[in-house]
Amino acid sequence: MNLDEIAGVAHTPVDTPAGVVLLTHGAGGSREAPMLVRLCDEWANRGWLAIRYNLPYRRRRPKGPPSGSAAADQAGVAEAVAVARGLTDGPVIAGGHSYGGRMTSMAVAGEGPDDGVAVDVLTLFSYPLHPPGKPDRLRTEHLPRIGVPTVFTHGTKDPFGAIDELTAAAALVGGPTAVVEVTGARHDLASKTLDVPKLAVDAALRLLG
Repeated sequence: MNLDEIAGVAHTPVDTPAGVVLLTHGAGGSREAPMLVRLCDEWANRGWLAIRYNLPYRRRRPKGPPSGSAAADQAGVAEAVAVARGLTDGPVIAGGHSYGGRMTSMAVAGEGPDDGVAVDVLTLFSYPLHPPGKPDRLRTEHLPRIGVPTVFTHGTKDPFGAIDELTAAAALVGGPTAVVEVTGARHDLASKTLDVPKLAVDAALRLLG
């Protein structure tokens, strides 16, 4: 399997990569999402090979949300990580925006001990903690099975989860965590004052240690 088979686009650093970063998109988006492009540019500038890729449902059709494709999309995350492992001897960092981050986190969590996809750090953007207006429908069941360092980058006005809710959810993760608050940002993490890619990459590299 190669980059074409996961519909991946590579951002290449000047020198030998320190490792590989894999990022995927939200439910209505694709690998062309501006935030993914900016994040991958930032990682490449830091010396990492950064790949933005499409989940299986997006490879099947160019528009529209996922529908009943969670298992296939998590398998797509595993495929992308396998491609990354073939490209580097260094660390592999994986994550994504909203739905893409959730699918990545579920793939890493697995269904039980030792059956999750192995990565070195998770980096999750606008994790969709619950549907807007439905805080009782939490998407946290798998978080305690995550044992790797995990960064949550989240807007303080995100309708998919308030910062205090997100912080409580992050505490469920079995590995070290960091929460990057983007003041005033909604689900798209747009900010006129903060360099969101820089903050997110800084946090991931600190957790990688």
